[in-house]
Formats: sequence, structure tokens, C-alpha cells
Amino acid sequence: MVRFLAALAVLFAVLATPAMAKPAGDETLIVISIDGFRADYLERGLSPTLAKLARDGVRSVGMRPAFPSVTLPNHVTLMTGKTPDHHGVIDNLMMDPAIPGWFGGLDPKVAEDPRWWQGAKPLWITAEEQGVRSADMYWPGAQVPFAGKLPSMGRAPGDLSADAEVDAVLQWLDRPPGSRPRFVTLYFPAVDDAGHAFGPDSKEVNAAIVQVDAALARLVAGLEQRGRRASTNLVLMADHGMVEIPAGQQILIDDFIDTSKLVVTTAGAYIGVNPLPGHEAEVEAVMLKPRDHLTCWRKGQIPAHLAYGKHPRVPAIFCLAESGWVVLTKPIAAYMTSHYASGFHGNHGYDPVDPTMAALFVANGPAFRHGLMIPAFDNINVYPMLARVLGVKGEPGDGTLALARKIMVPAGQRR
Repeated sequence: MVRFLAALAVLFAVLATPAMAKPAGDETLIVISIDGFRADYLERGLSPTLAKLARDGVRSVGMRPAFPSVTLPNHVTLMTGKTPDHHGVIDNLMMDPAIPGWFGGLDPKVAEDPRWWQGAKPLWITAEEQGVRSADMYWPGAQVPFAGKLPSMGRAPGDLSADAEVDAVLQWLDRPPGSRPRFVTLYFPAVDDAGHAFGPDSKEVNAAIVQVDAALARLVAGLEQRGRRASTNLVLMADHGMVEIPAGQQILIDDFIDTSKLVVTTAGAYIGVNPLPGHEAEVEAVMLKPRDHLTCWRKGQIPAHLAYGKHPRVPAIFCLAESGWVVLTKPIAAYMTSHYASGFHGNHGYDPVDPTMAALFVANGPAFRHGLMIPAFDNINVYPMLARVLGVKGEPGDGTLALARKIMVPAGQRR
């Protein structure tokens, strides 16, 4: 997703309760995001380390992402327990009349403005405030200060290999107890990158799965060598799934509207437009007409199950494509064709109830039950569970403790 967002940039100029015990003082929580790892990828037999962690711990048949099912909004949701409409990172690309510049646009410094990210306190800040030292390895958004604060340790996004990321995390865990992190976030982008460029059923996606699983094996081996595996909780997740985009399944809005009368804020699985002054009625009338494979709404009329459309950053008119289709402008389509040498064969961002959007969820360690498969659940429930594992009081959010109660070992039964 990091490379995908960079490409588009060129174009677009909870609560604690006494029901469960707090963790032992030397327990560590490592939360790992494997961007774009669809839940059923685990069945391909290419990730033995991940499969063993799932068998020995807790696995969901598929975690439902928040809408829109894209990278930045969901990484913030996982670490705040709030929907994008409530935490404010409503898309990978967005505009805000109160903040100069275009988030995700030509100037990468725009996204570093903390004002984009201040809608909800992330878990690493809550942990730090309650005495739990935190460290970040590339988790999206963790490099931007929240209320002037950052994790105690971290690296700015770069080009480290998955193995090098793991080695850096293990070096953090080698620190003396007083400076060692108890909460670590780690991010792997390779599966998502391959999914966009080659499609979810490609050999390139399979190779990326193998690569990430090897890095996970390196992490587990490193923890075992340090005698820390038994005291480490691992939570491995994805932000969304991926669907194949067959050739020709694209909708170009230039075919039915004069794009000089509007601003396109985002495009892909969906498109957002803000009419220019004086063209509001005309643009709305054209965009809201029924069309094959595309449904458009005024922002206040987006279907309730998507929990989207109330935040000021959501564009005035929002259109969602049918799964497997993309909605673009002609310049965007031309650029994507030139940028992806192999074509653009996979995408996400669709309705979270679509099975192809289902994300990986695996939890393994002393805090979790053994050999448990659970039904699909909404990812807003991850945050209160993580707070419980850390033994900190989380911020109020949109999720509940139902997931924590289902998958965590009750007080008095910890291994």
C-alpha cells in the first residue's frame, strides 16, 4: 500500500473492568499488520509459521474492516477503536478546508501535519501515559505526534526488508528491562503491494506471503532464543482483503460528467467529488443518476451499515463501485496503466461485508485461548481487547469488550 499511495500521490497534485487479570510485568505485546492479507490466504499452505500460530492460538474466519476498507483508515481504527467517521482519517486521500494541502497529494509533508491525525488517541500514546513503554516499526500513522507525543522508540518509514524490520524489533527487546518496550507495532506491506500489481491469485502474492511468513519465523525464533516466547503475546492482523479487477471493469466518470465542474478527492473502489461553487445542483443531478456497477449518494445518505458520511472530510457526493470494478477519471486510468507495468489487477475499499474484503486475525500467547476459531467480527473491537492485554484503561470508542471476553484467558487461568 505504501507504493500504491505514492503512485496515486503523483497523480492527484476500552475500557478496563475487573473481569480479567492484568498481564505479568514482563509480558510483551507485539501487534503485526500484514497489509492486504486476505483471511483465506491462510488456507494456501504457504505460511506455516502463521498457520501454527493460528492453530495454537485464536483465529477468526475473517475480520471485517471498517469502511472504507483501505489502509490508513483501518490502521487508525485498529489502534483507536473508532470508525473512520469518528477518528477523522476517512481515506488514504482526503481534503479538509481547515488544513492546507491535499492529504496524499503531491506534497508528502501534508500528511505529516498532526491535525489530520488528532481525532482519536492511539493506543501507543495511552500505553505510554499509563507507564507502558511502546515502540513502532512503520505502523501507518505512528510517526506523527499525537498531542505532541510519540512512542518511546520508532523508525520513520523506509525500505527495510521484512527480516531487517524483525531484527530491529528484536534489538529493542534486547534492551534492559527499564528501557525495553512492552508494546510493539510492526507493519509488512509486501502482500498488499503484490495484490494491487498482480491480483490476489497471482504467484507474486504467493511469493509475498512466503516472504512475510519467513520474517514471522525469524521473529518467533528470535523470541525463543531470548527465552521470551512464553511471555510474548502476538496479534497478527490485516487491514483489509483484496479482490481481482478483471480487464475492462472500470467506470470513467468523464464519460458522463464534465470533470472541470468538480474536484475529485479520491478514486478506485469508490470516488468522491466536491462540486465547484455554482455547479452543485448540476453535478449532483448527474452523479446521482442510476448506473450499472456504481451507486452514488449524498454524503448524508450513505447506507447506515457503512457508518460513514458524517465527518466533514467526507466529500459531498460519494460513489461506491461494485466489487471487482473501479471508478476513475480518464487521467487517473491512463496514469495507472503507465505506472503498473503488469496492469492493475487487484483492489480493495469495497463494502466490508464482501468476503473478499475479510482480513486476517490471529492471536497467540499467554493472554489468549488455545485452538479457538471464532466467527467474523468488526475490527472496532480489536482496540479494547489490545488495551486489556496491555492492562491499560483504553479510551471510549465504538467497539466493545465482547472480543476480549471471547478470546482471552479468564483471570486465574493464565498459563
